Amino acid sequence: MDLSTAFALSAPLGVGIAALGSGIGLGRAVGGAMEAIGRQPEATGKIQTNMIIGAALIEALTIYALIVFFIALGKIG
Repeated sequence: MDLSTAFALSAPLGVGIAALGSGIGLGRAVGGAMEAIGRQPEATGKIQTNMIIGAALIEALTIYALIVFFIALGKIG
């Protein structure tokens, strides 16, 4: 197996792992926010704002992984 074949097989796997990590992180973040809202309903607005900002940052990491994948895919062929 040459280098380009190994890279072509491992790059999609890396994006999949990044998406899996992002899904786990989002699940934990939203779960924690829902528990906090359940304990303190009067702080819902503040909790939701912070959760949305955190979720955006988590998703940004997955998008960066996808962009790196497409850049690397262009260098393979």
